[in-house]
Amino acid sequence: MKVLFASAEVEPFAKVGGLADVAGSLPKALCKLGPDVKTVMPAYDMVVRSSEWAPKAILEQFPVRMNEQWTVLADLYEFDYEGHVVWLVGGNGFFSEVRQSSEVYSPGRDAYLFFAKAVLEACRLMKWTPDVVHAHDWHMGFLPVFLRESTPWSTTASIFTIHNLAYQGEFGPETIEAAGLPWSTFNMYQLETWGGVNFLKSGCAFADRVNTVSPSYAHEITTPEYGCRLEGLMSYLASQGRLSGILNGIDTDHHNPATDPQLARHYSVADSSGKAMCRVKLCEELGVEPAPGLPLVGVVSRLSEQKGFDLILKAAPKMLARGAALIVQALGDPGMAVELRKLQSSQPGRFRFVEEFNAPLAQRVYAGCDLFLMPSAFEPCGLGQMFAMRYGTVPLVRKTGGLGDTVFEGKNGFVFEDRTSEAFENCLWRAVETYKDKRAWQALVKEGMSEDLSWSRSAKTYASLYEAAALERKGAAQRVV
Repeated sequence: MKVLFASAEVEPFAKVGGLADVAGSLPKALCKLGPDVKTVMPAYDMVVRSSEWAPKAILEQFPVRMNEQWTVLADLYEFDYEGHVVWLVGGNGFFSEVRQSSEVYSPGRDAYLFFAKAVLEACRLMKWTPDVVHAHDWHMGFLPVFLRESTPWSTTASIFTIHNLAYQGEFGPETIEAAGLPWSTFNMYQLETWGGVNFLKSGCAFADRVNTVSPSYAHEITTPEYGCRLEGLMSYLASQGRLSGILNGIDTDHHNPATDPQLARHYSVADSSGKAMCRVKLCEELGVEPAPGLPLVGVVSRLSEQKGFDLILKAAPKMLARGAALIVQALGDPGMAVELRKLQSSQPGRFRFVEEFNAPLAQRVYAGCDLFLMPSAFEPCGLGQMFAMRYGTVPLVRKTGGLGDTVFEGKNGFVFEDRTSEAFENCLWRAVETYKDKRAWQALVKEGMSEDLSWSRSAKTYASLYEAAALERKGAAQRVV
């Protein structure tokens, strides 16, 4: 089976959030199962010019017809990454200004329309016809659309994965003309959404199967609370058997405390003694001093209310007053950043705010802390809690989405349900008290480190989803003929 895996960000080449982790690790796991997987992403300048990856141009200046008035010349680059092929597609300068990960989402609507069309044209010119195109999040939403609106792709199935329904890519109705599509597609069952064009809804409407990144989130998005105005469509897809939830995994080879080169001391579930040195070195590095017998608490996240920072900001002064130390590594909401800087000024020895994207430091935070906070308002899957468990750090989460599918009270972490300061703080004090019981705490640590957090099980589920979608698509194409 041939699978084209399309994402706007792919770790380690370009990373903004969890999507990059999935797009970087799932294809490797799939390749081990047998499918021929090619990952395709935009040709960002920082990747095209990288001496580390050294991509080679394999198609240059091939025409991509955007609409009747506009044709763009595109380029296709290729390189091998750990046993599977990565393609880069660019042209018209759409992605050439992206020189660092923080700029990945600066290209606009036309760049993503171009990317979708250019990817399919590159496949045609390379005489490589995928059985399945797997598109991720709204930026790739028009890949399923162009597949179904183009006769040559009648036997190619499409999977569309929603990583976060809150981000949908909404643009004006003129998008129909920009995409070179007939106005007949501008209807509520296809491309029209609340008077405009919604990339995520479009991908869902045209894809053979829609998937999201945890079983609980797949159910949650069919409800008004989490459906982001698309709960009707999600409920319809679920009723058709076209909506599913497959829990994300993590790259357990890369995130391995027994081998991670970023750590001061290696350790494992069999011998976790090295974790204490990781805690000492992290405190020295960041200048924090946790009180004896109290946990070092960590957060690695995007700075937003969705991630529960409103709850963290209210609880942090009380936590620090009790003697616990807190490390927050995050970028995002400017107002919240101001409050965290103020807190750091008032509690320099107990609190450290690291306002930067720094992957090696993040791994040291996962390894060096005792307790990891994820009090999210909603969380499609969440990877932070998995990284934390992998490194023997106990997660404290709100029961929502994938957090509720991976963390269980008293087994491998701490869980609260009501999105209130009182519920969060009660859970936090419960964790602090449990930390004082070394035997109980080590049981939580060991259980978390023993969890199978790899992609092995989920990759098999994805492979089955590909097979089912491809079989259905070929059957549908034969019926048309």
